[in-house]
Amino acid sequence: MSTMPSADFETAYETLATAIDSAGPEREALFLTRLALVLGHELGDIAVFQNAIRTALDGLE
Repeated sequence: MSTMPSADFETAYETLATAIDSAGPEREALFLTRLALVLGHELGDIAVFQNAIRTALDGLE
């Protein structure tokens, strides 16, 4: 798996924050679920997708 350059990571963060704001609080969870499934489909690798989910959950505790 490749890593995103830090400049692109910052752009991705800003793009995601804007999209979450655009979806609104009532549709935020739906948007994030759909985004995760679209990105998982683009990855084409269920193991990488599952690892990304575990990594995201690790930071929530």
